[in-house]
Amino acid sequence: MARKVTTQHKVIVTAIAWTLGILIFFPILWTFLTSFKSEADAIASPPQFLFFHWTMENYTEVQSRSNYLSHFMNSVIISFGSTLIGLIIAIPAAWAMAFSPTKRTKDVLMWMLSTKMMPPVGALIPIYLMFRNSGLLDTRIGLVIVLTLINLPIIVWMLYTYFKEIPGEILEAARMDGASLMKEIVYVLTPMAVPGIASTLLLNIILAWNEAFWTLNLTASKAAPLTAFIASYSSPEGLFYAKLSAASTMAIAPILILGWFSQKQLVRGLTFGAVK
Repeated sequence: MARKVTTQHKVIVTAIAWTLGILIFFPILWTFLTSFKSEADAIASPPQFLFFHWTMENYTEVQSRSNYLSHFMNSVIISFGSTLIGLIIAIPAAWAMAFSPTKRTKDVLMWMLSTKMMPPVGALIPIYLMFRNSGLLDTRIGLVIVLTLINLPIIVWMLYTYFKEIPGEILEAARMDGASLMKEIVYVLTPMAVPGIASTLLLNIILAWNEAFWTLNLTASKAAPLTAFIASYSSPEGLFYAKLSAASTMAIAPILILGWFSQKQLVRGLTFGAVK
């Protein structure tokens, strides 16, 4: 029998959940508020939370100093492009591991996951030299390639988890009806795994959008995404907190909105398979 949950227990759990939510969201809120402060108010002690002179000066300054739209388009192309290419590669790979496993399949999956444990700086110099020699430095294509390879293990793992939940008998029935391997993947497997593919796509767009290490080291100006846009306001002349907060708010706003409207799919993608 299910244990009865008392009203007091619900109140306590709700209070804890709200407290944790506020603590996690507070840095974003503080950045948003700081973006409307003057530089003097941004470094005031004690800090001013709501009662300060609100100004749009920082946003005006950021717009005049930087081409936000160009950085935004670079982020969109790089994040969506790397995710879509990753899906094209990962769907057949996850199908093979889920429905035609070998005795080495688990080893391959663990090896793929272990590549995410390596510090990125360990591979920076060889990748930088390869990009320099091949003319891929400061190009969108170069960043799409490197972010595809970085996030590919996560895409394969998530799709593999989804595909394992699909009964293999359905695919066998499609084969008996004369479906080729390509038709089996495109017309049978993919439509059944749409929720999993959607959550995988959304999560990896967010990961690619927030990637800073590779975008800062492999770009200069032409292909610089919004992470470089934020970093440009930390300079030897000083750290301008108000302007940096305005740039950060403009950079994270699109992905926050995307995450807000797709939160159900994201939660489903992160928890799928955890509870049977």
